[in-house]
Amino acid sequence: MSTETTKPSVLFVCVHNAGRSQMAAAYLTHLSQGRIEVRSAGSAPADSVNPAAVEAMAEEGIDMSAETPKILTDEAVQDSDVVITMGCGDACPFFPGKRYEDWKLDDPAGQGIEAVRPIRDDIKGRIQQLIAELLPAEHTTTK
Repeated sequence: MSTETTKPSVLFVCVHNAGRSQMAAAYLTHLSQGRIEVRSAGSAPADSVNPAAVEAMAEEGIDMSAETPKILTDEAVQDSDVVITMGCGDACPFFPGKRYEDWKLDDPAGQGIEAVRPIRDDIKGRIQQLIAELLPAEHTTTK
């Protein structure tokens, strides 16, 4: 295995960068243990991260209480290998040569913890699949 290759980078984008993209970024950061560069942004960022999303991630042992919504920039897209959108529609810039995925997820905005948990769990499953795709050599523990 070569360690000279640059690590893959992923950008999560939703409108407010307050719930889904923050949870996805927190999971990917946590589960990839620094082997993947992680960014998140919003086309119209909220003032703060959704408290129910913070609470739902805390239940998983992941603290994202210090995160703040960030504005989506062309540079963030250009600097990322994979761009995963979550309902931002046409607001997301498109650059040739990037891998784009659109994850259809319910919006946790204004929802209580009970409604956010299934969204969180859906995101976790997608993140685990993404890690297996981006770091395939590291997931050959069983044959």
